[in-house]
Amino acid sequence: MQQPFNMPECWSFLSDWCTVTAMNLHLITLHAMPSAQAVPLAAAFIKAYLDQAPALQGKVSVTTAEFYCGTPLEQLVASIRDHKPDIVGLPVYVWNHHECCKLITLLRQQFPELLLIAGGPEATADPARLLAEAPFDLLVVGEGELTAAELLERRLTGAPLQGLPGTAQLIDGALQVTPRPQVEDLAILPSPYLAGLLDMHIANGMVWQLSRGCPYACEFCYDGMGDRKVRRYPLDRMEQELAYLVSRGASQIFALDSTFNTDKKRAKHLLRLIAETAPDVHFHFEVRHELLDKEQAQLFAGLTCSVQIGLQSADPAVAGGVGRTFNRDEFTAKVMLLNDSGATFGFDLIYGLPDDSFDKFREGLNFALSLYPNHLDIFPLAVLPGTKVANKATSIGMKHLPDPPYTLLESASFPLADMARARQLGAASDIFYSRGKAVAWFNGVARGIKLKPVELLERFGSWLQGQNDRMPDEAELEDEQIWQLQRQFLTSLFDERKAQKLLPAALDCVDYHYAYGVALMAVPPIPPDDDQLLQLDLLKMRLVRASSLTLSPFSYEILDILESGEPDLAWISKQLKQTGSWAAIYPAHGEVCTESLIKPYYRLLEELDGTRTASTIAKQLRIPAADALEFLQFAMAEGMVSDLEEEAA
Repeated sequence: MQQPFNMPECWSFLSDWCTVTAMNLHLITLHAMPSAQAVPLAAAFIKAYLDQAPALQGKVSVTTAEFYCGTPLEQLVASIRDHKPDIVGLPVYVWNHHECCKLITLLRQQFPELLLIAGGPEATADPARLLAEAPFDLLVVGEGELTAAELLERRLTGAPLQGLPGTAQLIDGALQVTPRPQVEDLAILPSPYLAGLLDMHIANGMVWQLSRGCPYACEFCYDGMGDRKVRRYPLDRMEQELAYLVSRGASQIFALDSTFNTDKKRAKHLLRLIAETAPDVHFHFEVRHELLDKEQAQLFAGLTCSVQIGLQSADPAVAGGVGRTFNRDEFTAKVMLLNDSGATFGFDLIYGLPDDSFDKFREGLNFALSLYPNHLDIFPLAVLPGTKVANKATSIGMKHLPDPPYTLLESASFPLADMARARQLGAASDIFYSRGKAVAWFNGVARGIKLKPVELLERFGSWLQGQNDRMPDEAELEDEQIWQLQRQFLTSLFDERKAQKLLPAALDCVDYHYAYGVALMAVPPIPPDDDQLLQLDLLKMRLVRASSLTLSPFSYEILDILESGEPDLAWISKQLKQTGSWAAIYPAHGEVCTESLIKPYYRLLEELDGTRTASTIAKQLRIPAADALEFLQFAMAEGMVSDLEEEAA
């Protein structure tokens, strides 16, 4: 027989005939998948608030648990049972909607006395649907901290939950939504970061909430459903939280702010603070291009960060149809501020918006590529419930999945076949351009063979489809596989276009930037200091190449190609000779270094695999011992080589 939860003797969440002296609220988060952004932020904010609520002290315990989608329901139920909760709550998102509903249905069947609640975007946007799909007792709509506290206070005193502000409930079969004003002063919400509730996530990655609300009215977005009011946490709290995260080893932080640069003065203050206190942490920001200025661009460029801009559509009419504005000249000028500063940035693009078409999407992608973004995130429209786009979808002929993720299937202007073409083009961009780290050479190569950027991607998509009988997902491919696909495709394409004489320069660019990307992500060994280095008899040691070192041969002198700027294939083939070069590419001194070597030294590094002494290899390569020693001292000081035992450690 199933063991029951530790429940009060009386339970009626809509009545006031009994009181409860203590209870346990158990908050569950179902993440989409393991990632640096898989952080239980909603649960942490609610727990931080409830833990400090005076009326709940000593009467309520709040516990939390995290799982990933795909976890067997029986495992989830067993974990919940172990916590002996009185109330179970969970945030519902697009990615976990179905699994949350299945879990709640199972809990209701096995433990009918449990109070089951949900919050999150899905509960707020379409409460009627969520209540129809699973036997929730009530939903929290909007922000959850104050609502959760009042719910618990009412439960402790036996007061009814019917009409509780910030909730949606079915009363006699009819939906009753009782709104609650948003928290005006975010300072009243305790920091879950400073409370230590998210410590276990800090080393892997952290989502740092800087504000709530969005001032824009994009009709396809949940954020556009609010009152356009942005509320921000006090700057002194931001400073404390940042110091806390850095002191506990944060490696990357996602700034959770719909538009980081809405308040320019505040944004610049935070960027200077980050530069001063967290220079080695990688940050991710979302910004509006209209609000960028030269000083912001320079501040972004001075950080280890990426800046994401929601382009969405480069067609003014399409943008205007969903509550956005777009001016191509203004957008270009603002983005060039980022390019000129050297900041890393990317664009979001959506295909299938109202009145969008494949030709408009294609032209928008071509425009985006011409601005040299470091990456592109391309998505089909999701017709999210409760948004203005969803409310008019049927009347304008949009067909979409009725269930999460609500993806558009087709529309009057974007038929099914064109959606498939856009999907293939987006996948080609993900693989060849974004994952392929092609920004530095992509436009130059396209010009060299007289193709528009989007035409190059279309040809790659068709080629890759033909190679595999299907379009692979970029997540299926390793970086090295993508690099090889780039080389194979370009070799075929240049042959088709009778541009074989330009191919060596193109492949040199591809090979270099692949090696650069590897070095950028690699962790170099810690080299010995000068005194230690002089005491080492390197020629007698069995040295190994550092795992962070990439050795690559090139057709041209690679330094000449790099010094020429964006690759001009015709100029390279006419002005430079294919003398060949051999390069060592590696991280050192906080940057990626490129050393063009003479071939014997290149071969020496190639042969350092820990099986033979350096002197044996140098002798075989006819490198004088004194010269070999001097080079190896340089290579070890630069982190290109290390001791076999050190590398193994």
